[in-house]
Amino acid sequence: MAAGPSSYGWRFDAGRICLDLVATGMGTSGACEQLDRPARLADWLVASGLVPKGTPLAAVDDSWVARFRELRAGIDLLMTAEPAGRSADGALDRINALAAVAPPGLRAVRGKGGVLVRALSGGPACDALLAAVARDAVELLTDPVARAGLRRCEGDACGRLYLDTSRGRRRRWCSSEVCGNRERVARHRRRVKAVS
Repeated sequence: MAAGPSSYGWRFDAGRICLDLVATGMGTSGACEQLDRPARLADWLVASGLVPKGTPLAAVDDSWVARFRELRAGIDLLMTAEPAGRSADGALDRINALAAVAPPGLRAVRGKGGVLVRALSGGPACDALLAAVARDAVELLTDPVARAGLRRCEGDACGRLYLDTSRGRRRRWCSSEVCGNRERVARHRRRVKAVS
C-alpha cells in the first residue's frame, strides 16, 4: 500500500492500486497527507506503476492533485460503505464516470540492452490515469471473491484498507512488516511489563 514515502520509499502492500491510492490520504489512519503537491503525485504515479519510469510528467499540476484526491475520497467512501451494506451512490456515480474514460495506452519498446519495457503510447493524461484507478475500484467492488477479502488494518492508529489474499483469510494488518511488527513489539512490551 502506498503509505507514503519513508526511508525506503512508497509502500505498496494493499493488493490493489485503488487501495494504494486510498492509503496516500489521512482517512481513518490519521497519517499525514501524502499527495500534498504535484511532485509527490508524480512520484506516486511512477512508484505505483501507473506511469513507466522515465515518463515526462511536466503536466502534473495542482488540478491533478485535486482530482486524484477527489477520486481517493470516493474510493475510500465506497470501500467502507458497500461492504457494510450502505450505499454511497454519489461516489459510485463519480467513479463510474471516471472509469468510462479510456485508460492510458501502453506499448512495448526496446530499453537498455534490447529488453522490452513498457511505455505510454502518448503523453500521460490525467483523465486516463484516473480511469485506470477508477476501473480497478470498479473491478474490486464487482468481484465477489475479491470484495470478500477487503479488510481494514487492525494496527493501532492505522485503519488502512487492504485485500486479504492469505490462505486462511486471517490477515490482520495492512503490512506484517510495519503494523504487524508494531503489534508484536507492543505485545512483547506488555508481557515484560506484566512480569516486572
